[in-house]
This record gives sequence, structure tokens and C-alpha cells, in this order.
Amino acid sequence: MQQTPAPGESSRIGASDAADSAAALAVIVQTTVGSETEARELAGRALEARLAACAQVSQIRSLYRWAGEIQDEAEQLVSFKTTRDAAVELCSLLQREHSYEEPEVVVLPIIDGSDGYLRWLEESTRPGTA
Repeated sequence: MQQTPAPGESSRIGASDAADSAAALAVIVQTTVGSETEARELAGRALEARLAACAQVSQIRSLYRWAGEIQDEAEQLVSFKTTRDAAVELCSLLQREHSYEEPEVVVLPIIDGSDGYLRWLEESTRPGTA
């Protein structure tokens, strides 16, 4: 049974196939960096180039194996909200500009979301639009 959103709300959870296609085009590209400064710089470049609609920066703790040893580092997680089309160029930018020898660059699908947010995301990643 599909729920109807309350007046003023926009929801697409359980929406039609046509609405699902908008979500299928939306992705999150994630990377980790060693400083907030680098996180802000990468986010700024992506936003300026309209390769992402939004970038969120979170302080995290990463434990991982590198060069045969367990590492334990403070890092910044940068999550870019974008489209699959823009993600291709965004991933290239991150690979070029990233300070790490082997940066994490992963693309995660957005499987659902509010209609208004998904429209904003798509419109915000179109070069040449306001």
C-alpha cells in the first residue's frame, strides 16, 4: 500500500517507474582526505564546475591496511551528491587533484528520494544553468 504524503510534503518512496528513473540517475561519490582544507578545496572545485549539487564533509576515523600494516588515521569523508553523468568527470577530477597515492573514490547509487531534492540535484549539475 502506497502512502500519500501530507500536504506540503514531497515524497517519492514507492513512486512510479517514471519517478524511479530520476533516482536511478542520482549517485553519491565518496572520497576520504587527510584534512578539512583539502576536503573543502575538492568540494569547491566540484561545485564550481557543477559536477556536484552538494558536498558534505564529515570527520571520521579510518582503520585500514596499507603497506602491510594496520593504519589508524583521522580523515575527512567527502560525500558528493551528483548524477551518474557528472560522476564520470567528478571521479576524474578527484583522481587528478587528490593528494593520496591511492585515493578512495567510490560511486554509490541513490535508489530513492524526494522528487524535489532529486530535481534540484539534477538541475544543479547542469553546466551553464543558474
